Amino acid sequence: MKKAYLTAPFLALLLATLSGCDAIGAKSSSVAMVYGVTTALSLLLLIGYCALIRKKGVWFITLFASVFIVNAGYLSLSISATLEEALLANRIAYLGSAVLPLAMLMIIQNSCNIKFNKYFTSLLIIVSIIVFLIAASPGYLDIYYKSVELGSVNGATVLVKEYGSWHCVYLFYLLSYFSAMIATITYAIIKRRIQTAIHAVIIASAVFINIGVWLLEQLVKIDFEVLSVSYIITELFLLALHLMLQETEFIVSNSKNQTVKATDNTELDSTDEVCEDVSTHTKEAVLEEISPELNEKCEYFHKQLQTLTATEKCIYKMHIEKLSSKEIMVELNIKENTLKFHNKNLYSKLGVTSRKELREIAELISLKENM
Repeated sequence: MKKAYLTAPFLALLLATLSGCDAIGAKSSSVAMVYGVTTALSLLLLIGYCALIRKKGVWFITLFASVFIVNAGYLSLSISATLEEALLANRIAYLGSAVLPLAMLMIIQNSCNIKFNKYFTSLLIIVSIIVFLIAASPGYLDIYYKSVELGSVNGATVLVKEYGSWHCVYLFYLLSYFSAMIATITYAIIKRRIQTAIHAVIIASAVFINIGVWLLEQLVKIDFEVLSVSYIITELFLLALHLMLQETEFIVSNSKNQTVKATDNTELDSTDEVCEDVSTHTKEAVLEEISPELNEKCEYFHKQLQTLTATEKCIYKMHIEKLSSKEIMVELNIKENTLKFHNKNLYSKLGVTSRKELREIAELISLKENM
């Protein structure tokens, strides 16, 4: 949970920076300066996420990179000297803006424990590419902007444009994603896929902040892309949620492991009580029934335990403690293929072919040692 609070200083820095500025547009350098701050902050967040977060997500990296690209595009546009430079900067901003809603939706569906079909995800990626190409067409085609000229507002460069017939495509694109996000959250709440109410509040806040800012920009004439700030706030909200979920998974995993160990200890205690009533003769009889081949296998198994690596010893211990594969992967923070690789080496060294056989021989060895 403590990790979630690491995002607070970044948000405080952003708000302090913006509150220290004059009204947007009051000075000739105000807009460019704020874009410079948001660009630097978004880059810092991208680098920080890649450097500090151990369990990274592809869509989180995409989100952080998109926010940086959007802000870099806005900054480049505000200081452009020619129409060609301004159009290029506008395309850079739209590149991030086209990918960003997709990344947000994928993060939200992961946070809500909902899995989209891979073909549906591929379709969304294709649609994002098409929307970007349409938005990047000014300078080549007049479908998005009928006409576009270079202008200046309080010293900052802007594009003075007349919207074309295809400009509504991007607006529909954003509205569709906002609707999909709200539908995903609603579905997750109804189906109880979201773990706690605070998780639902954080996800909903991340979405509605952007919806509110977007509506504000549609209704009020502002010479500044407020979305550049709301995007940063959104990624901080989603990052905080991500860290909270990781912390929750860690706590649940530990709780499960403790429960499993407690159960095993209870079983062992029960076994000990039974064993007190069973004569030593019975134990000897069990051991005498072991075939020479199995006895030789047990000796080889016991000898080979010394050859295991630190990781293999850890996995061996978890197998003996009867942890599931999923619990082992969470405990060691490894993927399924990695666990399979270690299991293959472990079984090969010990001369067994399965986890069941491993446990049976380990129990026989333990029985021998206790005689």
